[in-house]
Amino acid sequence: MIVINARFLTQTITGVQRFALEICENLPNYIEGKEVVYVCPKGNKINNFENDKKIIIVGRLRNNLWEQIELPLFLKKNGNPLLINLVGIGPIKYKNKVLTLYDLAFYHHPEWFSFTFRKTYNLLIPISVKNAKRIVTDSEYVKLDIHNTYGIKKEIIDVIYAAPSTKFVNLKLKREKIILTVSSLDPRKNLKRVINAFQEIESDYKLVIVGKSNGSFSSTIYEHNTVDSKIIFTGYLSDDDLIRLYNTASIFIYVSLFEGFGIPPLEAQASGCSCILSNTTSLPEIYGSSVRYCDPLSVSSIKKAIVDLVRNEKEREDLKRLGLKNVKKFDWKDSSKKLELIISNLSE
Repeated sequence: MIVINARFLTQTITGVQRFALEICENLPNYIEGKEVVYVCPKGNKINNFENDKKIIIVGRLRNNLWEQIELPLFLKKNGNPLLINLVGIGPIKYKNKVLTLYDLAFYHHPEWFSFTFRKTYNLLIPISVKNAKRIVTDSEYVKLDIHNTYGIKKEIIDVIYAAPSTKFVNLKLKREKIILTVSSLDPRKNLKRVINAFQEIESDYKLVIVGKSNGSFSSTIYEHNTVDSKIIFTGYLSDDDLIRLYNTASIFIYVSLFEGFGIPPLEAQASGCSCILSNTTSLPEIYGSSVRYCDPLSVSSIKKAIVDLVRNEKEREDLKRLGLKNVKKFDWKDSSKKLELIISNLSE
Protein backbone atom coordinates (compact mmCIF):
# COMPACT_ATOMS: atom_id res chain seq x y z
CA MET A 1 0.00 0.00 0.00
CA ILE A 2 1.08 3.55 -0.79
CA VAL A 3 -0.84 6.25 1.08
CA ILE A 4 -1.59 9.76 -0.16
CA ASN A 5 -2.57 12.23 2.56
CA ALA A 6 -5.78 13.49 0.94
CA ARG A 7 -6.71 16.10 3.51
CA PHE A 8 -6.61 18.58 0.60
CA LEU A 9 -9.94 17.15 -0.61
CA THR A 10 -11.60 18.99 2.31
CA GLN A 11 -9.93 22.34 1.58
CA THR A 12 -10.79 25.27 -0.69
CA ILE A 13 -8.66 25.21 -3.83
CA THR A 14 -5.64 27.51 -3.88
CA GLY A 15 -2.37 26.83 -5.66
CA VAL A 16 -1.20 24.01 -3.40
CA GLN A 17 -4.54 22.15 -3.47
CA ARG A 18 -4.60 22.44 -7.26
CA PHE A 19 -1.07 21.01 -7.41
CA ALA A 20 -2.13 18.04 -5.27
CA LEU A 21 -5.32 17.39 -7.24
CA GLU A 22 -3.65 17.56 -10.65
CA ILE A 23 -0.71 15.38 -9.62
CA CYS A 24 -3.03 12.75 -8.14
CA GLU A 25 -5.36 12.74 -11.17
CA ASN A 26 -2.40 11.55 -13.24
CA LEU A 27 -0.95 9.03 -10.80
CA PRO A 28 -1.69 5.35 -11.55
CA ASN A 29 -3.70 3.31 -9.04
CA TYR A 30 -0.82 0.86 -8.58
CA ILE A 31 2.91 1.63 -8.36
CA GLU A 32 5.43 -1.23 -8.14
CA GLY A 33 2.49 -3.56 -7.54
CA LYS A 34 1.29 -1.57 -4.51
CA GLU A 35 -2.16 -0.01 -4.40
CA VAL A 36 -2.29 3.78 -4.09
CA VAL A 37 -4.95 4.82 -1.57
CA TYR A 38 -6.13 8.30 -0.58
CA VAL A 39 -6.73 8.78 3.14
CA CYS A 40 -9.00 11.65 4.09
CA PRO A 41 -10.44 13.03 7.37
CA LYS A 42 -14.13 12.78 8.07
CA GLY A 43 -16.05 15.84 6.91
CA ASN A 44 -17.37 17.49 3.80
CA LYS A 45 -15.24 16.83 0.75
CA ILE A 46 -15.10 20.09 -1.20
CA ASN A 47 -13.08 18.52 -4.01
CA ASN A 48 -13.08 15.15 -5.69
CA PHE A 49 -11.17 13.30 -8.36
CA GLU A 50 -12.36 13.00 -11.93
CA ASN A 51 -10.58 9.65 -12.28
CA ASP A 52 -11.42 6.61 -10.14
CA LYS A 53 -9.40 6.65 -6.91
CA LYS A 54 -9.65 4.61 -3.71
CA ILE A 55 -10.56 7.06 -0.93
CA ILE A 56 -10.55 5.92 2.71
CA ILE A 57 -12.22 8.09 5.37
CA VAL A 58 -10.38 7.90 8.69
CA GLY A 59 -11.00 9.24 12.21
CA ARG A 60 -13.11 11.97 13.75
CA LEU A 61 -10.66 14.84 14.14
CA ARG A 62 -9.89 17.52 11.56
CA ASN A 63 -7.07 19.78 10.41
CA ASN A 64 -3.65 19.47 12.09
CA LEU A 65 -4.96 17.28 14.92
CA TRP A 66 -6.13 14.68 12.38
CA GLU A 67 -2.79 14.86 10.60
CA GLN A 68 -0.71 14.47 13.76
CA ILE A 69 -2.84 11.93 15.65
CA GLU A 70 -5.30 9.90 13.56
CA LEU A 71 -3.38 9.66 10.29
CA PRO A 72 -0.26 8.21 12.02
CA LEU A 73 -2.48 5.70 13.86
CA PHE A 74 -3.94 4.55 10.53
CA LEU A 75 -0.44 4.22 9.07
CA LYS A 76 0.79 2.20 12.07
CA LYS A 77 -2.19 -0.18 11.85
CA ASN A 78 -1.40 -0.78 8.18
CA GLY A 79 2.28 -1.61 8.51
CA ASN A 80 3.78 1.91 8.23
CA PRO A 81 3.48 2.25 4.43
CA LEU A 82 5.07 5.02 2.38
CA LEU A 83 3.14 8.27 2.89
CA ILE A 84 3.00 10.99 0.24
CA ASN A 85 2.18 14.35 1.82
CA LEU A 86 1.30 16.92 -0.85
CA VAL A 87 -0.27 19.67 1.27
CA GLY A 88 0.44 20.85 4.82
CA ILE A 89 2.89 19.80 7.50
CA GLY A 90 2.44 16.03 7.44
CA PRO A 91 2.79 13.78 10.52
CA ILE A 92 5.98 15.21 12.00
CA LYS A 93 7.25 12.00 13.67
CA TYR A 94 6.45 9.68 10.76
CA LYS A 95 9.64 8.92 8.85
CA ASN A 96 8.48 6.77 5.93
CA LYS A 97 7.19 9.77 3.99
CA VAL A 98 7.70 12.14 1.10
CA LEU A 99 7.01 15.71 2.18
CA THR A 100 6.05 18.50 -0.23
CA LEU A 101 7.12 22.03 0.69
CA TYR A 102 6.10 24.79 -1.72
CA ASP A 103 7.92 27.77 -0.20
CA LEU A 104 9.31 29.14 3.06
CA ALA A 105 7.36 32.38 3.18
CA PHE A 106 6.21 31.52 6.71
CA TYR A 107 9.89 31.50 7.76
CA HIS A 108 11.12 34.58 5.89
CA HIS A 109 8.00 36.71 6.33
CA PRO A 110 6.10 35.61 9.46
CA GLU A 111 4.36 39.02 9.50
CA TRP A 112 2.21 37.89 6.56
CA PHE A 113 0.57 35.09 8.55
CA SER A 114 -1.64 34.68 11.58
CA PHE A 115 0.04 34.07 14.93
CA THR A 116 -1.21 30.46 15.06
CA PHE A 117 -0.15 29.63 11.50
CA ARG A 118 3.37 31.04 11.74
CA LYS A 119 4.03 29.50 15.16
CA THR A 120 2.72 26.10 14.04
CA TYR A 121 4.68 26.01 10.79
CA ASN A 122 7.92 27.38 12.21
CA LEU A 123 7.77 24.86 15.04
CA LEU A 124 6.71 21.74 13.12
CA ILE A 125 8.08 22.08 9.57
CA PRO A 126 11.77 21.86 10.67
CA ILE A 127 10.96 18.58 12.43
CA SER A 128 8.91 17.21 9.53
CA VAL A 129 11.52 17.95 6.83
CA LYS A 130 14.27 16.28 8.81
CA ASN A 131 12.14 13.14 9.29
CA ALA A 132 11.24 12.82 5.59
CA LYS A 133 12.87 10.31 3.25
CA ARG A 134 12.59 12.80 0.40
CA ILE A 135 11.29 16.33 -0.03
CA VAL A 136 9.41 17.56 -3.09
CA THR A 137 9.27 21.22 -4.00
CA ASP A 138 8.09 23.25 -6.98
CA SER A 139 11.17 25.21 -8.11
CA GLU A 140 14.96 25.26 -7.97
CA TYR A 141 14.61 28.51 -6.03
CA VAL A 142 12.75 26.79 -3.18
CA LYS A 143 15.07 23.76 -3.31
CA LEU A 144 18.05 26.00 -2.62
CA ASP A 145 16.10 27.86 0.07
CA ILE A 146 15.25 24.59 1.89
CA HIS A 147 18.89 23.51 1.67
CA ASN A 148 20.20 26.83 3.03
CA THR A 149 17.53 27.27 5.71
CA TYR A 150 17.28 23.76 7.16
CA GLY A 151 20.56 22.19 6.06
CA ILE A 152 18.79 19.45 4.08
CA LYS A 153 21.02 17.75 1.50
CA LYS A 154 20.19 18.81 -2.06
CA GLU A 155 20.35 15.15 -3.12
CA ILE A 156 17.11 14.32 -1.31
CA ILE A 157 15.17 17.36 -2.58
CA ASP A 158 13.29 16.83 -5.84
CA VAL A 159 11.86 19.63 -7.99
CA ILE A 160 8.50 18.91 -9.59
CA TYR A 161 7.04 21.83 -11.50
CA ALA A 162 3.38 22.72 -11.48
CA ALA A 163 1.43 23.31 -14.71
CA PRO A 164 -1.80 24.96 -15.80
CA SER A 165 -4.92 22.83 -15.91
CA THR A 166 -5.89 21.73 -19.41
CA LYS A 167 -9.11 23.69 -18.82
CA PHE A 168 -7.22 26.91 -19.43
CA VAL A 169 -6.94 27.42 -23.19
CA ASN A 170 -6.92 30.30 -25.65
CA LEU A 171 -10.53 30.67 -26.84
CA LYS A 172 -9.54 33.51 -29.19
CA LEU A 173 -12.19 35.84 -27.80
CA LYS A 174 -12.13 39.58 -28.28
CA ARG A 175 -9.83 41.20 -25.76
CA GLU A 176 -11.29 43.95 -23.63
CA LYS A 177 -9.61 46.83 -21.80
CA ILE A 178 -9.09 44.79 -18.65
CA ILE A 179 -6.05 44.36 -16.44
CA LEU A 180 -6.62 41.16 -14.49
CA THR A 181 -5.04 39.76 -11.35
CA VAL A 182 -5.89 36.44 -9.67
CA SER A 183 -4.67 35.69 -6.17
CA SER A 184 -5.64 35.43 -2.54
CA LEU A 185 -6.09 38.86 -0.98
CA ASP A 186 -3.16 38.70 1.42
CA PRO A 187 -0.09 40.92 1.98
CA ARG A 188 2.37 38.85 -0.02
CA LYS A 189 0.33 39.35 -3.23
CA ASN A 190 1.16 43.07 -3.11
CA LEU A 191 -2.26 44.29 -4.24
CA LYS A 192 -1.98 47.66 -2.51
CA ARG A 193 0.94 48.66 -4.73
CA VAL A 194 -0.85 47.32 -7.83
CA ILE A 195 -3.89 49.44 -6.99
CA ASN A 196 -1.78 52.51 -6.24
CA ALA A 197 0.04 52.14 -9.56
CA PHE A 198 -3.21 51.62 -11.47
CA GLN A 199 -4.81 54.71 -9.91
CA GLU A 200 -1.91 56.87 -11.12
CA ILE A 201 -2.60 55.90 -14.74
CA GLU A 202 -4.92 57.80 -17.02
CA SER A 203 -6.62 55.22 -19.23
CA ASP A 204 -10.00 53.64 -19.86
CA TYR A 205 -8.80 50.22 -18.66
CA LYS A 206 -10.40 48.50 -15.67
CA LEU A 207 -8.55 46.57 -12.97
CA VAL A 208 -10.31 43.30 -12.14
CA ILE A 209 -9.19 41.57 -8.92
CA VAL A 210 -10.18 37.93 -8.49
CA GLY A 211 -9.59 36.37 -5.10
CA LYS A 212 -11.07 35.15 -1.88
CA SER A 213 -11.37 37.61 0.99
CA ASN A 214 -8.73 37.09 3.64
CA GLY A 215 -9.72 38.80 6.89
CA SER A 216 -8.61 42.23 8.02
CA PHE A 217 -6.07 42.78 5.24
CA SER A 218 -8.78 42.26 2.61
CA SER A 219 -10.97 44.75 4.44
CA THR A 220 -8.37 47.49 4.18
CA ILE A 221 -8.14 46.94 0.42
CA TYR A 222 -11.93 47.01 -0.02
CA GLU A 223 -12.46 50.08 2.14
CA HIS A 224 -10.01 52.23 0.23
CA ASN A 225 -10.94 51.19 -3.27
CA THR A 226 -14.61 50.30 -3.59
CA VAL A 227 -15.38 53.92 -4.52
CA ASP A 228 -13.33 53.60 -7.71
CA SER A 229 -15.64 52.27 -10.44
CA LYS A 230 -12.62 51.19 -12.51
CA ILE A 231 -11.54 48.69 -9.83
CA ILE A 232 -13.69 45.56 -9.64
CA PHE A 233 -13.50 42.90 -6.92
CA THR A 234 -15.11 39.65 -8.02
CA GLY A 235 -14.36 37.45 -5.02
CA TYR A 236 -13.72 33.74 -5.61
CA LEU A 237 -14.74 32.57 -9.11
CA SER A 238 -15.47 29.17 -10.61
CA ASP A 239 -13.04 27.85 -13.23
CA ASP A 240 -15.58 28.53 -15.99
CA ASP A 241 -15.84 32.21 -15.04
CA LEU A 242 -12.10 32.46 -14.60
CA ILE A 243 -11.42 30.94 -18.02
CA ARG A 244 -13.60 33.58 -19.65
CA LEU A 245 -11.87 36.39 -17.77
CA TYR A 246 -8.42 35.13 -18.74
CA ASN A 247 -9.61 35.09 -22.35
CA THR A 248 -11.10 38.59 -22.37
CA ALA A 249 -8.42 40.44 -20.37
CA SER A 250 -5.68 42.21 -22.30
CA ILE A 251 -3.10 42.19 -19.50
CA PHE A 252 -2.52 39.90 -16.53
CA ILE A 253 -0.56 41.30 -13.59
CA TYR A 254 0.99 39.27 -10.79
CA VAL A 255 3.55 41.22 -8.79
CA SER A 256 3.71 38.99 -5.73
CA LEU A 257 6.46 39.63 -3.21
CA PHE A 258 7.23 35.93 -2.69
CA GLU A 259 6.43 32.86 -4.80
CA GLY A 260 7.58 29.26 -4.77
CA PHE A 261 6.17 28.80 -8.28
CA GLY A 262 3.10 30.89 -9.15
CA ILE A 263 0.44 29.03 -11.17
CA PRO A 264 -1.97 31.89 -12.14
CA PRO A 265 0.39 33.49 -14.69
CA LEU A 266 0.69 30.10 -16.45
CA GLU A 267 -3.10 29.90 -16.59
CA ALA A 268 -3.14 33.40 -18.08
CA GLN A 269 -0.45 32.50 -20.63
CA ALA A 270 -2.31 29.33 -21.62
CA SER A 271 -5.33 31.58 -22.25
CA GLY A 272 -3.36 33.92 -24.49
CA CYS A 273 -2.98 36.82 -22.07
CA SER A 274 0.21 38.93 -21.87
CA CYS A 275 1.70 39.12 -18.37
CA ILE A 276 3.44 41.50 -15.98
CA LEU A 277 5.30 39.74 -13.14
CA SER A 278 7.64 40.43 -10.23
CA ASN A 279 11.33 40.08 -10.92
CA THR A 280 11.83 38.18 -7.66
CA THR A 281 11.98 34.72 -5.99
CA SER A 282 11.02 31.83 -8.32
CA LEU A 283 9.19 33.80 -11.02
CA PRO A 284 12.15 34.50 -13.38
CA GLU A 285 13.04 30.79 -13.22
CA ILE A 286 9.56 29.73 -14.32
CA TYR A 287 8.74 32.48 -16.82
CA GLY A 288 12.09 33.39 -18.37
CA SER A 289 11.73 36.01 -21.12
CA SER A 290 8.02 35.35 -21.71
CA VAL A 291 6.73 38.16 -19.46
CA ARG A 292 7.33 41.83 -18.65
CA TYR A 293 9.05 42.17 -15.27
CA CYS A 294 8.88 44.94 -12.68
CA ASP A 295 10.19 45.66 -9.19
CA PRO A 296 7.33 44.64 -6.87
CA LEU A 297 8.51 47.08 -4.18
CA SER A 298 8.30 50.08 -6.52
CA VAL A 299 4.93 51.60 -7.44
CA SER A 300 6.65 53.56 -10.23
CA SER A 301 8.14 50.35 -11.70
CA ILE A 302 4.73 48.63 -11.63
CA LYS A 303 3.11 51.73 -13.15
CA LYS A 304 5.67 51.87 -15.98
CA ALA A 305 5.13 48.21 -16.86
CA ILE A 306 1.36 48.72 -16.99
CA VAL A 307 1.60 51.93 -19.04
CA ASP A 308 4.02 50.37 -21.54
CA LEU A 309 1.73 47.38 -22.17
CA VAL A 310 -1.44 49.48 -22.31
CA ARG A 311 0.15 51.68 -24.96
CA ASN A 312 2.04 49.04 -26.93
CA GLU A 313 -0.16 46.48 -28.68
CA LYS A 314 2.85 44.92 -30.41
CA GLU A 315 4.53 44.17 -27.07
CA ARG A 316 1.31 42.62 -25.81
CA GLU A 317 1.14 40.39 -28.89
CA ASP A 318 4.81 39.44 -28.54
CA LEU A 319 4.30 38.46 -24.90
CA LYS A 320 1.16 36.53 -25.83
CA ARG A 321 3.18 34.49 -28.36
CA LEU A 322 6.07 33.94 -25.93
CA GLY A 323 3.62 33.00 -23.16
CA LEU A 324 1.92 30.32 -25.25
CA LYS A 325 5.37 28.91 -26.01
CA ASN A 326 6.43 28.99 -22.35
CA VAL A 327 3.34 27.08 -21.20
CA LYS A 328 4.35 24.08 -23.30
CA LYS A 329 7.28 23.45 -20.93
CA PHE A 330 4.89 22.48 -18.13
CA ASP A 331 2.65 19.41 -18.09
CA TRP A 332 0.89 17.64 -15.22
CA LYS A 333 1.46 14.22 -16.78
CA ASP A 334 5.22 14.80 -16.84
CA SER A 335 5.14 16.09 -13.27
CA SER A 336 3.15 13.08 -12.07
CA LYS A 337 5.64 10.73 -13.72
CA LYS A 338 8.42 12.37 -11.70
CA LEU A 339 6.52 11.71 -8.47
CA GLU A 340 5.77 8.15 -9.61
CA LEU A 341 9.52 7.59 -10.17
CA ILE A 342 10.31 8.91 -6.68
CA ILE A 343 7.71 6.53 -5.20
CA SER A 344 9.02 3.62 -7.26
CA ASN A 345 12.59 4.19 -6.07
CA LEU A 346 11.48 4.33 -2.43
CA SER A 347 9.32 1.22 -2.85
CA GLU A 348 12.12 -1.01 -4.13
